[in-house]
Amino acid sequence: MNKVHVIGIGFRPLDTRAARAVLSSDVVLVNDRLLRVFENYAEYKDVKDRIITHATVYDTLDYIAEQYQTKEIALLAAGDPMFFGIGRLVIERLGKDALDVHPDLSSIQVAFSRIRESANNALLISLHGGPDPKKRRKLEYERADLPGLLKQHNRIAVLTDKVNSPEMIAEALCKAEMPSPLQMYVCEKLGYDDERVTEGTPEDISKMSFEHPNVVIVIRSGEGTRGSREDEKNAAVAFGLREDEIQHSRGLITKDEVRAVAIHKLRLPRTGVLWDIGAGSGSVSIEAALLCPDVTIYAIEKDEAQMINIRENKKRHGAVNIEMVSGHAPDALRQLPAPDRVFIGGSSSRLPDIVDHISEKMPAGIAVINAATIETLNEAVQSLERNGFKVDVSEISVSRSKIIGGKRHMSALNPVFIVTGEKGR
Repeated sequence: MNKVHVIGIGFRPLDTRAARAVLSSDVVLVNDRLLRVFENYAEYKDVKDRIITHATVYDTLDYIAEQYQTKEIALLAAGDPMFFGIGRLVIERLGKDALDVHPDLSSIQVAFSRIRESANNALLISLHGGPDPKKRRKLEYERADLPGLLKQHNRIAVLTDKVNSPEMIAEALCKAEMPSPLQMYVCEKLGYDDERVTEGTPEDISKMSFEHPNVVIVIRSGEGTRGSREDEKNAAVAFGLREDEIQHSRGLITKDEVRAVAIHKLRLPRTGVLWDIGAGSGSVSIEAALLCPDVTIYAIEKDEAQMINIRENKKRHGAVNIEMVSGHAPDALRQLPAPDRVFIGGSSSRLPDIVDHISEKMPAGIAVINAATIETLNEAVQSLERNGFKVDVSEISVSRSKIIGGKRHMSALNPVFIVTGEKGR
């Protein structure tokens, strides 16, 4: 049975096996952009009369499926065909046994060499939605995921497209208010005579435009340092932040022990959306963000002074997956994505309306409400039950030790009721 030879080009001359596959082929398939590259190869003059180009990659795949059993086909691809390339599509159509792959360097390999940086431990991802803008494939990561990924990896290389362009990637990083300085490199038209490498901060890159194809590399300076030894120590904590490690005003913060129980009751998913309504200093949002970096958290708060606290805590702890929303609930909730989890720490006497809105937007999920008074407890239970939630109540009574007269005594804090509502599960 004939095999399709998928041959990477762009950076090096063909090796002996790849050259033999091209020269012995009945047909050489290549797109218009790569044809201009292939014209500089020694093999071009011998096979130029056998070259076929198609309007789309799908036309090329259809041609291969129809012809490969009777014709020797060489398919030219960019760089390494198996690195987010056409090799995967050919395998999906024909199976692994139907092709031989002859890779060139990948564009990301070349990009790291051009900027003279190591690719060790780098995360390599593709934000390329595919060759047809009308049929964009579902990506493993989206542009909005990059800030969170940069918390876990100090360098990321990205294959881009015209939707997820370097300037759009830079804009997303600017909006995230990253705690560590970032340096971006945009490597345009690698392997072409007019290739270009641009270096700058996300702010710099967001104001520029670039030619395609290009590759973006983002490097986090200091490999996670946040400016002080205390911040470094805080950054190592995924759960269990103390009240004195979270900036707050006038003692208005969910106490450590209560916060721990509330987060446990939320049963946070690995991915999804959490609304933190009446976020206050953002203590619940911060801990949830550190625990679940792939959950998007919306911290909704009406008080500007508290918004300043949230912003500072977000920056201090590198909680890049928190989106701050200023305003009163439920009005401030109307444009937000539907939640999977909701925490309510404050409601400004609008709890029934807020729960009604949550019920409309969240067909299945968990809502947790902290209540400091009997009146709020009753209102929370009634509002949740009226909207079809299965309700459970816990009372959290905490006493902390304090030294009086050289002896340790226990001092009680005000009890808090934690009301948990679950539906659709």
